[in-house]
Amino acid sequence: MALSDDLRQRVVDGVVSGGLSRNEAARRFEISIASAVRWVKLYLTTGEISPRPAGGDRRSGRIEAHRAYLLGLIRRAPDSTLLEIQQRLIANCGEHFSVSVLWRFFDRHGITFKKKRRTPRSSSVRTC
Repeated sequence: MALSDDLRQRVVDGVVSGGLSRNEAARRFEISIASAVRWVKLYLTTGEISPRPAGGDRRSGRIEAHRAYLLGLIRRAPDSTLLEIQQRLIANCGEHFSVSVLWRFFDRHGITFKKKRRTPRSSSVRTC
């Protein structure tokens, strides 16, 4: 859980205008040295002290840019394997994605690659 903006502001003020070192500010306000360093760096580079939103997906934007191509590819060749899709992406789009990234993309969009049985199960065969 993120610490309060009030504490962050006191640490940053202590370092920037109070003349404290980051280590001294961390000791004085009973926080980790790494937090004091990060908060002061964030303030000096962006002018902000508030924490950024935590969690969420930060990496799927690159593959989502190829959404239309991938979904069209599956419509045209529904029996394609993930390796074949990966090779087509490299050849046609110049993009390289791991098979696990492709699997997560299709999972997000509700597309599965389950094998279908060629023949129905025999009800006359005895199973143990």
